Amino acid sequence: MNPRLLALLCAALLPHGLEAQTLKPPVAERIPHTSTWHGETLSDPYFWLKDQSYPKVDDEKVLSYLKAENAYFAAKMAPHAPLIETLFAELKGRIKEDDASVPVRDGAFEYWSRFEPGGQYKIWLRRPVAGGPEQVILSEPALAEGKAYFRLAGWTVSPDGKLLAYAADTSGAERFTLKVRDLATGRDIDTVSDVTVGTPVWAADSKRLAWNEVNEQWRSFRVRLHIVGSKTPDATLYEEPDIGFTVRVGASQDRSQLILAAGDNVTSEVRLVPAANPTAPPVLIAPRKAGREYDVDVRGGTVFIRVNDTHPNFRIVTAPLGTPGTWTELIAPSDRHYLRGLTAFRSYLAIEERKDGLDQIRLRRDDGSDTYVAFPEASYTASVSSNEEPDAPLLRLTYTSMVTPTTTFDYDVAAAKLVVRKVQEVPSGYDPAQYETVRIMAKARDGVQVPVSVVYKKGFRKDGSGKLHIYAYGAYGFAVPPAFSTRALSLLDRGFAYAIAHIRGGDDLGYQWYLDGKLTKRTNTFNDFVDVTKALIDAGYAKAGNVSASGGSAGGELMGAIVNQAPELYRAIVADVPFVDVLNTMLDTSLPLTPGEWPEWGNPIKDKTAFDLLRSYSPYDNVTAKAYPAMLITGGLNDPRVTYWEPAKWAAKLRHTKTDDNLLLLKINMGAGHGGKSGRFEALREQAEAYAFILTQFDAGAR
Repeated sequence: MNPRLLALLCAALLPHGLEAQTLKPPVAERIPHTSTWHGETLSDPYFWLKDQSYPKVDDEKVLSYLKAENAYFAAKMAPHAPLIETLFAELKGRIKEDDASVPVRDGAFEYWSRFEPGGQYKIWLRRPVAGGPEQVILSEPALAEGKAYFRLAGWTVSPDGKLLAYAADTSGAERFTLKVRDLATGRDIDTVSDVTVGTPVWAADSKRLAWNEVNEQWRSFRVRLHIVGSKTPDATLYEEPDIGFTVRVGASQDRSQLILAAGDNVTSEVRLVPAANPTAPPVLIAPRKAGREYDVDVRGGTVFIRVNDTHPNFRIVTAPLGTPGTWTELIAPSDRHYLRGLTAFRSYLAIEERKDGLDQIRLRRDDGSDTYVAFPEASYTASVSSNEEPDAPLLRLTYTSMVTPTTTFDYDVAAAKLVVRKVQEVPSGYDPAQYETVRIMAKARDGVQVPVSVVYKKGFRKDGSGKLHIYAYGAYGFAVPPAFSTRALSLLDRGFAYAIAHIRGGDDLGYQWYLDGKLTKRTNTFNDFVDVTKALIDAGYAKAGNVSASGGSAGGELMGAIVNQAPELYRAIVADVPFVDVLNTMLDTSLPLTPGEWPEWGNPIKDKTAFDLLRSYSPYDNVTAKAYPAMLITGGLNDPRVTYWEPAKWAAKLRHTKTDDNLLLLKINMGAGHGGKSGRFEALREQAEAYAFILTQFDAGAR
């Protein structure tokens, strides 16, 4: 049902004369449940919210509670339906409805995608490079028709251009069904598996397809080889025995090798098999060594390896394909240059790196000379984009900044010149001259300087009278780029400054920045965010209590930690699919991702120190009787990453414990997973709801 209609229906069903403001929230039953670890007893009265038949969720008591929370959410938001519609119209108006990507050449064809006006999903097309009509190779709208959820994992065309393999998810559970389509007829001719993730890879003969298989715990544990049209069981190319490791299949840039990569969050192990003979014994590049990460690409007889064995910021070495353990250093490690990725093109090596926290693209030629791509702004984010050919005389790049819409460049390597191929359009209008962006350093409590990217509309007064929204993630070495956001404009145009806190736990200032926000140093992440907030308040961006904040997944855990630590700083919090029941999750080996997450968070089963640390900051375990800011919490019933009961339990405990009357809402998507609803406009409607929640807490929703 349309969220607006649901909200209006819930409002209409309220007893006559009863306003939404007086509606009482659902109260979750408290049922005693304890467990003992390391001699310590954990009490969890909301344990029952985890359906014991998970991943199947059919417990009527659980479902009834979640539905009651959703009805309460709808009723409380119903009075703000006009604001939600206004925000949705703004967000949608900034999206080019018939948008199309820049074509990418791959062999005899060039490929691209486009949206039809009003379309939620992409249509994928190709046309011959030599000239000829365009061909629809995959229509997401057709595949999504009649389904509440749809997500395409990826697709790939066979080397001979005749077959297409694609994988799609129709529940949000991230278990994808892999099919093969005959591009001459447009018909699916083979269903390979319904337990796969990622993008499959073709062998050189265009008859065999390598794909990733997941088990009941949602762990990608095996790479299998399928013969198109065959009914015989698929051969196993590699199976990973370690329950903490996952495995993925990829391909080298020159398409000569299939890459079988196994690893967890801190340790890697890579094998190669020839694409022309994928059943050949895999060649191991280097055996796994705890804490050593590496990835590879291949060009002809040379293997290029990015590895962090001698320095946290990585170095690049080469090795002969025949003796991959014989390493020769090509690019030495550096404190300033954080080497983030490499692509081995035929005529040069493209290296993505970050220098002093700023993105760089370096081109290394065989003669040892380096060229850095020069970009037009002082602060930006840039990356290597889709480049499917073995060589790239025109290197496709993606570029943006806090005030510059996403731009697709082709970098002419020979001329050392950027060529604009596409600039993101904002149909409703956008004038970058009306906005300003700054990058400041905020001093954390331990003396470390934390970078913060801020954007606001010109005329914003830094005298404490304004409103401030802060976003961050802070985990897994993922850096939130200082990128342009059409969504943020709805806050900027209503008097907000919008800040991205580049806190420890991401890799914004190098790999060590990530290491300084994980395991025993995890609380640096939370402290950084609170200290950034205080620094921005001191700088006049807002007053304490006049700040909103948001984060999702591990960023949702961050939201839970900061409201436990410093709730008085914040007026409104949006926590999307928040990983807040950290200790219980890391103790539960039946969950899909737990063993693979121990290198990031610690193993509280074996390690009493890790148990105590997780217990000390886990947001769910540290809810106390005090005033909390207004909060909107979301989750997905089919989410395999942050299971639905984490946000549900957290909301229930907050309702029972907190001492304030500030609004607390829980919304569980009953037909979606970790990323919320699918479809570009449905996602915008959820963003409109979140912004409406924030604005109404600032009494700014009338505009």
